[in-house]
Amino acid sequence: MGTMIQRYGLTESDYSCGPFEGSPKELKGNNECLNLTRPDIIKSIHKEYIAAGADIIETNTFSANTISQAEYGCEEYAGKMAYEGVRIAREAADEAFAESGRKVWVAGSVGPTSKSLSLSPDVADPAFRAYSFEEMMEAYHEQVDGLVRAGADMILVETCFDALNVKAALAAVRSISRDIPVIVSVSVGDRSGRTLTGQTLEAYRRKS
Repeated sequence: MGTMIQRYGLTESDYSCGPFEGSPKELKGNNECLNLTRPDIIKSIHKEYIAAGADIIETNTFSANTISQAEYGCEEYAGKMAYEGVRIAREAADEAFAESGRKVWVAGSVGPTSKSLSLSPDVADPAFRAYSFEEMMEAYHEQVDGLVRAGADMILVETCFDALNVKAALAAVRSISRDIPVIVSVSVGDRSGRTLTGQTLEAYRRKS
């Protein structure tokens, strides 16, 4: 999603308009804002993936939670970003079904945030955590609630680097729905510090 958005060459004005007009912080790069300011672009990207043959499309909601949005001063919009992200994807998927009878599934994207529950960001204070488990779970709860209410077919907890963050996300999901399917993808660092995901990780395993 991020790479596809970059292709449009958007400027700050595409992000800092509508509900974000007059924002004291630069919002360019906060892609979840586009769910509220440029839904046309997000929908076009979903339709490109559908046209390319994707059976599952991923919502533009990776950072649609209060913890991630606090960095931009947009935390009050996190839940709406999540809801609108699914609504846009759902619209594209439903149009595909209406046009050709083809079922396209919508996966509600849930990112890891930039905070770790397992490791302290302060080497001088190993016990310090920026957020508690309960606070992390609460942030995920609001995000997942928006995703589910808007009609996501599944939840994708993605690019995970901290098992406790994943536990908080899964606890939030199950507090909302015990039936919705959940996919978890992880990022794994090898001994040289490289990040391995998906096919790269599988190739590394074969080589090892």
